[in-house]
Amino acid sequence: MSHHSGYRPRGMYYEDFEVGQNIVTSRRTVTQTDIVNFACLSGDHNAPHIDHEFCKTQPYGEPIAHGPLILAMVGGLQCLSGINDGTIIAMMGLDQWRMHLPVKAGDTIYAVITPTEKKLTSSGTKGIVTCDRIVYNQRNEIVHTMLISNMYKCRPIEAT
Repeated sequence: MSHHSGYRPRGMYYEDFEVGQNIVTSRRTVTQTDIVNFACLSGDHNAPHIDHEFCKTQPYGEPIAHGPLILAMVGGLQCLSGINDGTIIAMMGLDQWRMHLPVKAGDTIYAVITPTEKKLTSSGTKGIVTCDRIVYNQRNEIVHTMLISNMYKCRPIEAT
């Protein structure tokens, strides 16, 4: 009979992140349902997201996804990548978030996450990793960019 030692996180610890390494997420197609559900959830019923007739008068021509919807989806893609599983403590900040192109229903997005800076906290048991997070569409066009800082656990010292 084997002895199971319990849950072991599959996420990356602070020490596992290397400045300059690229972490590529899986992809996700944005749907019209996503856009409508986010409008209902957030209360953001602005015309660019829900008014097809208004959108026909705009350069993008059809409803576009809310910026915060794409931010949330990319957070989900980062989570699904496994790097946060059992090792992330908290999101510390989001800086220089920019939207470069509209994201429409039917667009498929993914992100490339590149650590740019690491800083160990004074406790020595956790550290902050700052990453460039670049979001691309299916045409490999950049749609969003941001710097995101997350706090991660340091690798525990194994008891012998």
